[in-house]
Amino acid sequence: MSPDEKPSQAAPSAGGPLPPSHTSDKLSAADSLVLVILTVSTFIVLLNEMLLGVALPTLIVDLDITPTTGQWLTTGYLLTLAILIPATGFVMRKFNLRTIFMSSLALFTLGTAIAAVAPGFGVLFTGRIIQAVGTAALMPLLMATTMRLVHPSRRGRIMALVTALGAVAPAVGPALSGLVISQLSWRWLFILVLPIVLAGLALGAAKLRNITTPEPVTLDILSLLLSAVGFGALIYGLSTIGESVSGHAPIPPYVPITVGVLALAAFVHRQTVLQRTDNAFLDMRIFRTASFTVPLLVMVVVALNGFGALIVLPLVLTNVVGLSTFQLGLFLVPGGAMIALVSALGGRVYDRYGPRPLAIPGAIIWTGALWYLSRVDEGSSAMSLLTAYLVMSGAQALMWAPMTTTALASLRADLYPHGTAAFNAVQQLAGGAGGAVLISAYTIGAHAQDAGSLNMAQSVSAAQAAFTTAGGIAFLAIIGTLWVRKATPTRQTPEPQVIGAPANPVAAPPSPSAVNPD
Repeated sequence: MSPDEKPSQAAPSAGGPLPPSHTSDKLSAADSLVLVILTVSTFIVLLNEMLLGVALPTLIVDLDITPTTGQWLTTGYLLTLAILIPATGFVMRKFNLRTIFMSSLALFTLGTAIAAVAPGFGVLFTGRIIQAVGTAALMPLLMATTMRLVHPSRRGRIMALVTALGAVAPAVGPALSGLVISQLSWRWLFILVLPIVLAGLALGAAKLRNITTPEPVTLDILSLLLSAVGFGALIYGLSTIGESVSGHAPIPPYVPITVGVLALAAFVHRQTVLQRTDNAFLDMRIFRTASFTVPLLVMVVVALNGFGALIVLPLVLTNVVGLSTFQLGLFLVPGGAMIALVSALGGRVYDRYGPRPLAIPGAIIWTGALWYLSRVDEGSSAMSLLTAYLVMSGAQALMWAPMTTTALASLRADLYPHGTAAFNAVQQLAGGAGGAVLISAYTIGAHAQDAGSLNMAQSVSAAQAAFTTAGGIAFLAIIGTLWVRKATPTRQTPEPQVIGAPANPVAAPPSPSAVNPD
């Protein structure tokens, strides 16, 4: 063993593993505090992803906008995350944990304040984008930190709780939104968040410790531009499909979609060049491992339908079932509880049996629930739709945590920042696309010039079109879960070091859940 491989001489790196701070598989008090601060803060900011879904009918009236324009308050938020999250691998290597946390939460606070006082759609949209900029690094940071600090024997349980944030928070957000809007103006959705995030800033400043050492990496502006153009054009093109059918799209959707695909292809090529000197935004070597790539593809489907359904469902419940905003908030509350419960129970099953006993039944049940929702009509009761929503939420949770844990456990520890960045970027891209695709299907299915003013027959037709589309997409998740395998425990052999690479990954004891690239 060479000197730089000795645990006593290995400095913790943002891109590599941490020396163990304790000998047992349980977290130390200091490590637990780091995870608690990151978890609570991340949950708060993720609530805002889908916060305006329930408020969309109100915003359509108050701001005099169409559903397609209004959904950009959510789709634009998700799109910004998708653009910026690929850069979080670089950010986590360039800066220490405390700096990233404080800067992110400060930006989120600024965006929240702007949205709270917005006089119209333009300023509100600007506030949402700034919120998203502040949110981008927090979830990848939490996931990478968890993978470093938690012993492999407990990862299933802890990661189930961590990744549940990505599903619970967007589910709880609309519920809280409905309750607030039923009593107060939509501005209070942001006003009430401000004291909470300020408290998070204060707690982080007082208690959060650094656990990584910055590396001398440089920002590649071309990668950032290609990422922005690629993701932005792709989501914009998808979002205008519905308007194109009704003849209102300013340009044909295939134009921005083509530009987006070409820009993303150039982005991927650029990363393969940069990774030779360890300066890639997103290291493409993570995709060499099938046990990372297959769960990632399954999560594309899950996120696309999951986020899209949370945008469409409030419109269906309002226009077809006739729920008030207050009733809509109450309707969505149990969904978050279901996701949390299933995730907690599923984590223990994962640690013992792996992902397949959870993911395969979950995909089948999830698809069935979406097809049931596609049969909504004038006679559908709120209780029957609530049952379908709870089944859909629980089944989604059976896939979310196992897919995430399996994918990240298949990587070397020095690739965690890139793996978490890729996983979260693709989820956000899929989420943004899901809102665009299902709203487009809703608009097309309405067979109306103005999808903001629908009668009952048009509302039913729109709902059926949206959820039929979701049900068809969901079949891909069933196929994907059949190919998922748990990472095979094996001793890891690190790749040869290159100039500028982080400390040798074997400086810390190898993770029994890591595997060599396929």
